[in-house]
Amino acid sequence: MKRVIIGAVMVCLAATLWGLDGVVLTPRLFNLAVPFVVLLIHAIPFVLMQPFLFPAYRQLARLDKQGWLALLLVAVTGGLLGTLAIVKALFLIHFAELSVVILLQKLQPVFAIALAALLLKEQLTARFLAWAVVALSGAYLLTFGLAAPDVITGAVREAALWAVVAAAAFGAATVFGKRLLSRLDFKAATFGRFGLTALLAAVYMVVAGVPFAFPAVTASEWLIIGIITLTTGSTAIFIYYWGLTRIKASVSTICELCLPLSAIIFDWLVNGSVLHSWQWVGAAILVSAILRVNMLQSAPAAENGAKT
Repeated sequence: MKRVIIGAVMVCLAATLWGLDGVVLTPRLFNLAVPFVVLLIHAIPFVLMQPFLFPAYRQLARLDKQGWLALLLVAVTGGLLGTLAIVKALFLIHFAELSVVILLQKLQPVFAIALAALLLKEQLTARFLAWAVVALSGAYLLTFGLAAPDVITGAVREAALWAVVAAAAFGAATVFGKRLLSRLDFKAATFGRFGLTALLAAVYMVVAGVPFAFPAVTASEWLIIGIITLTTGSTAIFIYYWGLTRIKASVSTICELCLPLSAIIFDWLVNGSVLHSWQWVGAAILVSAILRVNMLQSAPAAENGAKT
């Protein structure tokens, strides 16, 4: 049970760092092209990892075809497509409608739980699904309170579409990441993900004709990119994968609902946006559901241990 709790805490911590990134850091890069941002936040951490994780090349060299396929799918979904989509969504609306984007991105568990059951053969109990619904309900209240989401035409509609794409991509990456971690340790998996995503982003930029505008990056933007590299980027991924090795993919997606919780809190602390009463209720429901899901995850192991 301790192993599961630690894993859940680590995934929640990674999600919280991503909430910090979405509210405080990435918005400050809106003057840069979206694919260029994706390249920078993957290529720079990959370069910095070289002295520390160079032995990971040996693990990557031993990967079989299925392992390389899993790594490629993680890089394509969670690395390239998911990051492109969520940054595009945020840039489209200039961060004015964060609630819509955050909630739609939290459709991620729907995709991940379905894929986990299909690909990883994880058994999903009725109680787990019920608490997953409770968690999603808490996320809704946290984001909107009792109001209906105001998805209007134009940029917000396009941003909403990109947020759904991001949710599907990150959900898929969670499942494919679990498969990858059966062949690599979390350090080598992170190393491979960042390197391959950077390569894919560079290829995408060449094909799409996006310039590699390094001289256009200002000193303050380089500072933000450096902070992302050392905190919400590679560090968060390390923490996330370390936690993912200790819990099911379906449980990790519920823990990742800490992202909207932290985003709302950081928005309050940094931008002065105050939560309404029903949003606080949603936060309480969300945290309670995350704890309950982990208790359900731990129960079968405890029962098995009692029988032996």
